[in-house]
Amino acid sequence: MNQEVNNDPLSFDSLNLQPTLREAIRDLGFKYCTPIQAQSLVHSLQGHDVTGRAQTGTGKTAAFLITIINDLLSNPVEEERFLAEPRALIIAPTRELAIQIASDAANLTKYSDLHTVTLVGGEDYQKQNRALDKKPVDILVATPGRLLDFVSNDNLHLGLIEHLVLDEADRMLDMGFIPQVRQVVSRTPKKECRQTLLFSATFTPEIMELGERWAMDPIMVEIEPEKVAADAVNQIVYLVTTADKYNLLYNVISEPGTDKVMVFSNRRDQVRRLADSLHRNGIDCGMLSGEIAQNKRIRTLDDFKSGKTRVLVATDVAGRGLHIDDVTHVVNYTLPEEAEDYVHRIGRTGRAGAVGTSISFACEEDSFLLPDIEEKLGGKLNCIHPEERLLEQAPPFSRPSKFKASEGRRGRDNKPGGGRGRRR
Repeated sequence: MNQEVNNDPLSFDSLNLQPTLREAIRDLGFKYCTPIQAQSLVHSLQGHDVTGRAQTGTGKTAAFLITIINDLLSNPVEEERFLAEPRALIIAPTRELAIQIASDAANLTKYSDLHTVTLVGGEDYQKQNRALDKKPVDILVATPGRLLDFVSNDNLHLGLIEHLVLDEADRMLDMGFIPQVRQVVSRTPKKECRQTLLFSATFTPEIMELGERWAMDPIMVEIEPEKVAADAVNQIVYLVTTADKYNLLYNVISEPGTDKVMVFSNRRDQVRRLADSLHRNGIDCGMLSGEIAQNKRIRTLDDFKSGKTRVLVATDVAGRGLHIDDVTHVVNYTLPEEAEDYVHRIGRTGRAGAVGTSISFACEEDSFLLPDIEEKLGGKLNCIHPEERLLEQAPPFSRPSKFKASEGRRGRDNKPGGGRGRRR
């Protein structure tokens, strides 16, 4: 069922939310709903299932969390509860996104006693098991693989799930997680006995089929994705040779106003070299890629969010799902091979009404990727040659290496860039 769209601003105060939730929302500075929040909350707060199409950065996380939290607070469990039996389950494709959702949940439940637990791969299983044992769980946020581990080992029971959220369902489909998700969903109550919210950046036939299978007469909510990327971000493409790319990166990062910068590259080894070169050039930066241990990823993100580091160099593992405030610039050191990834990368800036800047480097090796990106955006990109000052030689390294390859570096390479639950 599709809903009629009302474009008038909707205030959170008009939604008749529970007082503790309303106070937490005010603390976060939220007054009016974003379009995806306005179009989904009016239905989800009444208990209807919703299938939504929206990118990251549109406020969908708050939309489903507010729905869950308000209902849990409105309907407290009076009888004795058991451990490891959550009331709400949120499934996300990546560790970073799951951790971000749990962080948002903590902010929205700060004035209540609702308990959120996160289950993700790459962290100690027993530590997560102890978190389930600490006290009854209200909201569980998990990645598919680790979630299935807990269910299969009988350490988690999903028979009392009242709310099921599938976030970034298209990415879970692309990453091959749907068979695991199916096994998990089969352990939850029938769709007639729970509320199901599904969110995806695209509405492919496969996604629509999943929505019909897992949700009851879902209301369809659609937010056009291209506007998110094109309207809020000033996009520049610098035509540059491979040899000049690192000098250009260093000078761009050194420009006034580049206060918080995310640099994307396609390969782990290149991300490591770039982060190491920038560090050796005196720029405090962090590195995020699939080879980084989970606990270190969390510290790296915290340092970047807090401003301890000004630059974050990352693969596309950081391209989706991360809510980082005040990112002023996104630099595509290499253009992504998929146009969709370009949209997700530049969506890290220009958030929450701010205007951000995206700078992409197009050299002889990857400029052929531009037409697909332009087709995705629905318009031509501004391709220019950088000013001479931006191509000046970066200074000599002033600090020792920090980001060393796990297999060791070769010599002194000075080239930059390259059953029933347990009782309470």
